[in-house]
Amino acid sequence: MLRLTEIKLPLNHEQSAINAAILAKLAIKAEQLHSVKVFKRGIDARKKTDIQLIYTLDIEVDNEAQLLKSFAKDPHVKPAPDTRYKFVARAPANLTERPIVIGLGPCGLFAGLLLAQMGFKPIILERGKEVRERTKDTFGFWRGKALNPESNVQYGEGGAGTFSDGKLYSQVKDPKHYGRKVMSEFVQAGAPAEIMYVSKPHIGTFKLVAMVEKMRANIIALGGEIRFSSRVDDLHITNGQITGVTLSSGEQLHSKHVVLAVGHSARDTFQMLYDKGVYVEAKPFSIGFRIEHEQSMIDECRYGPNAGNPILGAADYKLVHHCSNGRSVYSFCMCPGGTVVAAASEPGGVVTNGMSQYSRHERNANSAIVVGIDPERDYPGHPLAGIELQRKLEQLAFKLGGENYHAPAQLIGDFLAGKPSTELGEVKPSYTPNITLTDLALALPDFAIAAIREAIPAFDKQIKGFAKADGLLTGVETRTSSPVNIKRGSDYQSINTRGLYPAGEGAGYAGGILSAGIDGIKVAEAVALAILAETRAGTAV
Repeated sequence: MLRLTEIKLPLNHEQSAINAAILAKLAIKAEQLHSVKVFKRGIDARKKTDIQLIYTLDIEVDNEAQLLKSFAKDPHVKPAPDTRYKFVARAPANLTERPIVIGLGPCGLFAGLLLAQMGFKPIILERGKEVRERTKDTFGFWRGKALNPESNVQYGEGGAGTFSDGKLYSQVKDPKHYGRKVMSEFVQAGAPAEIMYVSKPHIGTFKLVAMVEKMRANIIALGGEIRFSSRVDDLHITNGQITGVTLSSGEQLHSKHVVLAVGHSARDTFQMLYDKGVYVEAKPFSIGFRIEHEQSMIDECRYGPNAGNPILGAADYKLVHHCSNGRSVYSFCMCPGGTVVAAASEPGGVVTNGMSQYSRHERNANSAIVVGIDPERDYPGHPLAGIELQRKLEQLAFKLGGENYHAPAQLIGDFLAGKPSTELGEVKPSYTPNITLTDLALALPDFAIAAIREAIPAFDKQIKGFAKADGLLTGVETRTSSPVNIKRGSDYQSINTRGLYPAGEGAGYAGGILSAGIDGIKVAEAVALAILAETRAGTAV
């Protein structure tokens, strides 16, 4: 099989144009072409009036070896790589230990799934509820009901990514094609087949809920065990080796292999790890606001006369500005046709995030506009100081919003002018339960406010209307990534606690659903190989 890259065709091309482009590229006849599969389809929208689709194609043709020889100097004609996933191990018949996975977000889900598929029958512990009960609690909070600190946007089956845009793209290097394994499992669980080939695949919240349920059922059918409302309150560590965990119920479970796949909001878990002596260090993260514009404006700016084309869908953007005060401001977690959501997990704090459904048909576009901060400069000292900075800003936002989980908000024009907002413009807020118009300059440190005020007009030069006066800023966005890194070695184990496998976003090794799933696969492989080695050596419990 051959792989052809950089096959460019007009946006509204006929289906037959793909085959015609292959025949022209390789100078072969139609009868020599036996099959065509779209591996990837990207979009080149640099020229709004001439948007092109860019294809990567896997094809079967006659005389592949001869064609490879003829096109040896062409970087766009190569053998198609084998992207099928290959299991690294199978559980032995005399398996005496079941690995434990803490957390059932994307990383824990894939770590547990892979261990189950290899026959290791993992025990998966999730502090929150199963996904449908969790959805009721989350939507209830958005409608003004009480916050459940153990069942919300951050905690519960599926992790924080369940209430997001469901983005499935990442910039992590993936030479072993683990991303294809993640995607294929999602498709088997009910995701649209197009996620296998579109350049920026997404799923949306409602589809993710059903998919997570199916994947859970698969794990259980393979011998895995999943326990909800089971927070891990303690680790058992003897001579630098983990031997088990204690649950919030008081129950103790024993295992020498524990995957720590908590999310980046598991602040009590980070404190427990630090208190137990597990090596933890501070890492950079970002703080800022959610910004909302009308999606139609973003579509027009990005796609011009092609705005609304179903192949293009709702337009997104990715922006960065390096400020005069030495800070960088960038857009993060852009949600086309989506909503700003309440993402608090602690009483007395307001946190925002973004979410879209698969259709992306809501009126507004939103993204985080955030400022990068660094532990050495902005919160030196204690490894957990970043958590305290996050909490301080979230509690301040709670007060600015009225101490009722309403979010503080301000029109872009007023924010740039340095005056509080008193009434809304054309852009209607999507955040629920509600917003409180105020002066957001009070919500973040001065350096962050100055940087965002400089960045928004700079972004307007790339997307006309970005600095539109009645666009809306909603605060605060503080949980862009984990504020800690739980260091691990090349064997994926904690550098000072054998048998503990820090993984995913909370440990500082992923940023999004896809990269978290990939990390879960890598860690599952490491656990499986370690258990096999110990079983053969006769040292497993």
